[in-house]
Amino acid sequence: MATSLDPRTGLPVVAMVGGGQLSRMTHQAAIALGQSVRVLAGDPAESAALVAADVQLGDHRELADLRRLAEGATVVTFDHEHVPTEHLRALEDAGHRVAPGSAALVHAQDKLVLRRALTAAGEPQPAWAEVRTVHDAAVFAEQVGWPVVLKTPRGGYDGRGVFVVSGPDEVADLLERHGTLLAEERVAMTRELSAQVARSPFGQVAVWPVVETVQRDGVCNEVYAPAPGLSEEKATAAQELAVRIADSLGVVGMLAVELFETTGGVLVNELAMRPHNSGHWTIEGARTSQFEQHLRAILDYPLGSTAMTAPVVVMANVLGGDAAADDWSGPGLDERVHHLMAHWPDVKLHWYGKGQRRGRKLGHVTALGDDLTEVRARAVAAARYLADGVVDPAFAFPDQEH
Repeated sequence: MATSLDPRTGLPVVAMVGGGQLSRMTHQAAIALGQSVRVLAGDPAESAALVAADVQLGDHRELADLRRLAEGATVVTFDHEHVPTEHLRALEDAGHRVAPGSAALVHAQDKLVLRRALTAAGEPQPAWAEVRTVHDAAVFAEQVGWPVVLKTPRGGYDGRGVFVVSGPDEVADLLERHGTLLAEERVAMTRELSAQVARSPFGQVAVWPVVETVQRDGVCNEVYAPAPGLSEEKATAAQELAVRIADSLGVVGMLAVELFETTGGVLVNELAMRPHNSGHWTIEGARTSQFEQHLRAILDYPLGSTAMTAPVVVMANVLGGDAAADDWSGPGLDERVHHLMAHWPDVKLHWYGKGQRRGRKLGHVTALGDDLTEVRARAVAAARYLADGVVDPAFAFPDQEH
């Protein structure tokens, strides 16, 4: 049971490293549970810092700032994986509870560590090799064929740190810039899936339906729940795979297992041990959102129901588009939000409070219904209007004032 409680409420204090949108939405879930979320943010204008009451400004790379955040907290958790592993161990050695713990989180921080663990466990994954020289890459390519995918072991996200190379000449430059790299075969996949599981210290687990994620330029654009056309047998196998990984690594909190679906089955791409973009749909689309479930899990509360609230749920990210340009002359943000609510009253908007910039994740929208084609059309049209001020002809605005 938790021992560090907020004296004002008698409830736990969750300290979250990172002030981004994941922290913001976790804070929103915590409010309903009566909990206090303490946020470590690098800037007072960060997404979570704009809404949370207990904000500490600091750097997640500085141990002193992490110690200050953890002092008096029930548990320390994260909205990103970029905290140095040695700092997490230092917090644990000092008696602070960290969830997920350093021994688990390192598998989401370091892709080479993950590949070795999956190999030892016999779990499905792409062929891979550790590459220190051009010769290493050439030997690997002889086995799997060019092109190959090279990844920086640490620090990459949203397509950053991922390179598709067609020959040895391209490898030399990357090794010079990044040092040791992870090489993977370029998988002939049919689509990308995500299986999310929450796990508590007690060992209770809860899984949501497996979803399909649509990536463009390495960034998630859309999520379909449940993954259309995925058989019950394959969906159950993917969920069981996620549970096995969570159990074997000792994950506490949320785990997203990103998967490549191929003609022969699924392969593990990467892990995220925190709430994840592929689970944003659960806020409206499931009885218990990934954010509430993360809190339940890290505090060792009984986990909530993951049942869907509608047959089909689609989440579409709002990425900075034309409306983020300096010379934008179209409707302002408030006007676009106004029109979205008027013309898609059933579409739920989540805006992250970020400064607008092309390609940046500014928010997301969620639509629910019975038919995937129709639900997706509403979600995508609403997201596009927010980003670009462009009205899909199928949803032309009537000539009226609001």
